Amino acid sequence: MPAVPTSATSAVPTPTVPTSTALLTDHYELTMLQAALRSGMAGRRAVFEVFTRSLPAGRRFGVLAGTGRLLAAIEQFRFGPQETEHLRSTGVVDDRTVDWLAGYRFGGDIHGFAEGEPFLPGTPVLVVEGTFAECVLLETLVLSVLNHDSAVAAAGARMVAAAGDRPCLEMGGRRTHEQAAVAAARAAYIVGFAGTSNLEAARGYGVPSAGTSAHAFTLVHDDEAAAFAAQVAALGAGTTLLVDTYDITTGIANAVAAAGTGLGAIRIDSGDLAAGARAARAQLDALGAVATRIVVTGDLDEHAIARLAAAPVDSYGVGTHLVTGSGAPTAGFVYKLVEADGRPVAKTSIGKGTRGGRKEIVRRFGPDGSAVADVIIPGGEWPGAARARGGAPADAVDPAARAAPADRPLLVPLMRAGAVVAETLVGAAGVTGAREHHRAALASLPASARDVRYGQPCLPVVVAGDGTRPVS
Repeated sequence: MPAVPTSATSAVPTPTVPTSTALLTDHYELTMLQAALRSGMAGRRAVFEVFTRSLPAGRRFGVLAGTGRLLAAIEQFRFGPQETEHLRSTGVVDDRTVDWLAGYRFGGDIHGFAEGEPFLPGTPVLVVEGTFAECVLLETLVLSVLNHDSAVAAAGARMVAAAGDRPCLEMGGRRTHEQAAVAAARAAYIVGFAGTSNLEAARGYGVPSAGTSAHAFTLVHDDEAAAFAAQVAALGAGTTLLVDTYDITTGIANAVAAAGTGLGAIRIDSGDLAAGARAARAQLDALGAVATRIVVTGDLDEHAIARLAAAPVDSYGVGTHLVTGSGAPTAGFVYKLVEADGRPVAKTSIGKGTRGGRKEIVRRFGPDGSAVADVIIPGGEWPGAARARGGAPADAVDPAARAAPADRPLLVPLMRAGAVVAETLVGAAGVTGAREHHRAALASLPASARDVRYGQPCLPVVVAGDGTRPVS
């Protein structure tokens, strides 16, 4: 496990993506398209919203992540010759639909929460507008990206909160799919992780990377002392030495003997981490290695990190629980049609009903600058707009919808007419911006939001026109 990385690789390129992302979808998206082309509904103007009905039990907020990856993937959502030939030869859809897909380009608009924004249940975090045909095709892609990345981000944000001012390092690549590992490292960095072990995340997204050695390096040498001497010779005294292959006390003695009192860090990966860290700190100090840091790893989650708050630990390496969402591997987002040709539409299914019509989402702040509620405004108009146009005064609006100057609308433009509104939303620049946005947005939430113990959502969600009735 490395010491904390301090800088990203320079001259970071935009990450590569497959030639086409069009078949990263479900069969039924295309059969719906075929039927809509036949019924004449394909060209209807549609508004789809992405939201979650609830947070994982005990969580106080979610974090939207994956937006930059999604926007890049939508730009590559093209049915080229290979894709159309597959569809035609396998009979997934009829020839008319294949011909339509050959010319497909998403030409609609997308608004959404800024990447890194904390969210609450019931609030649309992404709004996709265009024809029914062009929007319905994106459902699976949108959900697969946002559900995975947001699950990792929510778990990571809790780990960062539990760690306080001690850095967290992402090291979960070997615990998930190889491409999911890159996305997970990206999401973790957005919510405050200091770096990653994943080189593709460093290359593609500018996430600082670092790494030293595993137990295998110690075991391949004749003894631990020889292994440590070889690592120090190659990487310098500032390296991190893994001291628990055999006996931690002996390992620390061998580490200081190899690197001197300027040893950068030791890593402990097993046993009682709190007791081990206390014993290690005492031994290091007695040997004169007072500046040597202690890194702990080994199936850590936010609760384990919180329990280590009083231990002399300098940083945490997190893998399995991070990349699997710490027990919640999906954010639970759904993609639902809420408007067709300007007419609100909604499901009334028991337990799965939706609220029809486009909406605006405003985060309301109190006098101290802390957020107090998220407000859903039916009709898609931010309160106060009517006054600005010389219309009805804001005082005439329901109190839950009245916009104070500090209110912040959460839906921002991401794509217009099929084009990403700014290159800074994707690639390494998008990650940097999302990380900065998350830091500021999280700081504006009530202090209770950063408590990783079981609790309720940190803000109420209310609907304008319903007084202060919370969203169920």
